[in-house]
Amino acid sequence: MATAGRRAIDGKDLLVLRELVSTMRGATLAELCTQLHKRTGISVSTMTLHSTLKREGFERVKAQRRSYASTGERSKRYGYSSKHRADSTDQQYPSSLTNAEWELAADLFELPEGGRGRPAKYERRLMVDACCYVLRTGCAWTMLPKSFPPWLTVHKAFSRWAAQGKFEQLQGRLAQQWRERIGRTAEPSAAVIDSQSNRISPQGGGSGFDAGKKVKGRKRHIVVDTLGLLLAVSVTAASVQDWDGAGASVASACSRHANIRLLYGDQGYAGQCAQRLQHDHGIEVQIVRRLSARGEWDNPQAPLWPEKKPFVVMAKRWVVERTHAWLERSRRLVMHHDRSALHATTWVWLSQARMLLSRLTSTL
Repeated sequence: MATAGRRAIDGKDLLVLRELVSTMRGATLAELCTQLHKRTGISVSTMTLHSTLKREGFERVKAQRRSYASTGERSKRYGYSSKHRADSTDQQYPSSLTNAEWELAADLFELPEGGRGRPAKYERRLMVDACCYVLRTGCAWTMLPKSFPPWLTVHKAFSRWAAQGKFEQLQGRLAQQWRERIGRTAEPSAAVIDSQSNRISPQGGGSGFDAGKKVKGRKRHIVVDTLGLLLAVSVTAASVQDWDGAGASVASACSRHANIRLLYGDQGYAGQCAQRLQHDHGIEVQIVRRLSARGEWDNPQAPLWPEKKPFVVMAKRWVVERTHAWLERSRRLVMHHDRSALHATTWVWLSQARMLLSRLTSTL
């Protein structure tokens, strides 16, 4: 291929070259040479083409990044940025309390001003957030993130608050606020009782075998109002029958809520258990049975194809079953990990208190 000199591109060929450069602004020198040969029939080297473009005032300019420092405009950025990072005074984790939630609970945990003793080394809000983190994630105490106070300090604070009934007081206060907000009286007059058997970890503690549910572990007895809010909680071995474990939970509910006049329960609380509860606490006990439990009249002329019976929601019973489902959202309550029954009940109070805090602040 013959190569033209430096002045070989002129006249009409130079006009064609200008047109190519204006339409192919990002093309390389080799690509411009190829297109120039197709359009004009002349063959030039890349050096000759570069000299011609330089003589005509063309030069390759690299694209520069736009600077927003002088204009004050913000660049459009995707992915994780500073706006996704929570404020140090707000939530660190999804389980942490927001500022509005902490305002409803701060007076129960904050130390009184001007009190005696050494000032607190760690913020009480961080301690409560650490307890909520363990409740929601179900992690071991020793696996608390480093952003929280030391796990031993948090565990001691949780044990102290459990002995003082802090979380139970918090749940009771929030339950009254929620009942008043939806137009109910502050104190309930009807309650529902039920139990649930859960497995227990190898940590130890009292346990038993529930032959009916085929579960080895503990049994959680709860009493709730007709909204599903907790009134009393007790934890026993799974081998304890419902009619034996009902006394402690019902006694606790009646002592804390004197307006209770009616108690609903399943057939596990029928018979002498219901009579004993009525006698001891002066309340009416109604047993909600399934239709098959009471028996059915026998029809000798049965149909050839029996009709399918639809699923029927048990009146009042579904309320306490829903509460069990609410509690199992907290992974710490799926299995019993604490040797102390007091700690096991405290997690239940904290779980519903955390739910009520979210309700009350989200509807403000």
